[in-house]
Amino acid sequence: MTLTTGALKILFVLTSHSQMGDTGHKTGFWVEEFANPYYTLIDQGVDITIATPKGGAAPIDPTSNLPQNATEDTERFNKDEAVQKKINETIALAAINFEDYDAVFYPGGHGPLWDLAEDATSAKLIQDFNEAKKPIAFVCHAPAALKNVKNAKGEFLVKGKKVTGFTNEEEEAVQLTNVVPFLVEDMLKENGGIYSKGDNWAAYAVEDGNLITGQNPASSALVAEMLLKMLQKK
Repeated sequence: MTLTTGALKILFVLTSHSQMGDTGHKTGFWVEEFANPYYTLIDQGVDITIATPKGGAAPIDPTSNLPQNATEDTERFNKDEAVQKKINETIALAAINFEDYDAVFYPGGHGPLWDLAEDATSAKLIQDFNEAKKPIAFVCHAPAALKNVKNAKGEFLVKGKKVTGFTNEEEEAVQLTNVVPFLVEDMLKENGGIYSKGDNWAAYAVEDGNLITGQNPASSALVAEMLLKMLQKK
């Protein structure tokens, strides 16, 4: 797929949270959910800035770097010194001006359930992008960042919108239902989203207006492609 992207600028927002509740295990962002969209967009000439709530190094979920979770994109990521530098020197969200970017994308991993879900700066950023009718995209656990986001009417942004995200069944399968602070599927439904899902672990993504959501790591490529097409139409 070749698209004319010009000098598009996209903001990637990653988690700063590295602890899986009180289990003693590490979490962070999921490499595949960052790597595939990052390279899909970079290879089209898009300029990408990476931000986190705290700035500095964004934690990687170690499970996402295990051999069984490796893909061409994760292997490229692990050999890419330039992107490693960007990951270790992210910009603090408070320093970001949404007007400088054409779209925002939130990769998942369990980290966002703890920090981005409750981060007021992130919520305001998403609101600003949304009110400017710029694309806002999320994959897997990243829709957690929509938890407290409201629209111009003061209603939850996802109310009445088609959405997806990591399913309750998928969370049960990785045995973290009782560890995470909330379930993405339940939250999206409770906030009025029109939630749908594909098969567990299969690629599935939906768009509604300028909002794009993907279900799981396998959906990363689909979300990136949908985001590119949406930007091309603008």
